[in-house]
Amino acid sequence: MGIIGTIIIGLLVGLVARFLKPGNDSMGWIMTILLGIGGALLATYGGQALGIYAAGEAAGFIGAVVGAIILLVIYGLVSRRT
Repeated sequence: MGIIGTIIIGLLVGLVARFLKPGNDSMGWIMTILLGIGGALLATYGGQALGIYAAGEAAGFIGAVVGAIILLVIYGLVSRRT
């Protein structure tokens, strides 16, 4: 259930991030899932580096959405330049 649960949570986080960020983000389901998983990882390790989370503690859903929005903005900047 670990990998499947991560994929499902990643999809939900990616969808929420794409909903909250204004603008046209043309990407498929796979990129949305990867965006959500990356956002969760970014929030977890970034929160640990800033002292918000303790080691071994996973980021919350809101933190994962914030991380995914940051990745979505970076993805939008990179994809426009190419």
